[in-house]
Amino acid sequence: MQLARQAAAPGGSSTNGFAIASLVLGLVGISLLAIIFGLVALGQIKRDRSQTGRGMALAGIWLAVAWTVLGVGLAVLLVGSA
Repeated sequence: MQLARQAAAPGGSSTNGFAIASLVLGLVGISLLAIIFGLVALGQIKRDRSQTGRGMALAGIWLAVAWTVLGVGLAVLLVGSA
């Protein structure tokens, strides 16, 4: 219980919700939303220095890019073999 009280201390930094959503969506493979949420998170974090999550937002964006490249590559392979 002591850790829970320390984490919720007022005046501390909070993790941006869009950054968390971007990372989760990037892991799942919902690329478009992961990129949008990641870009929104980066903008909010830049404006409000008390928020954290820049790394999560970037990871979500890069995962979404990787999923997109993988999907396009598979589509090219499938169309090329037909």
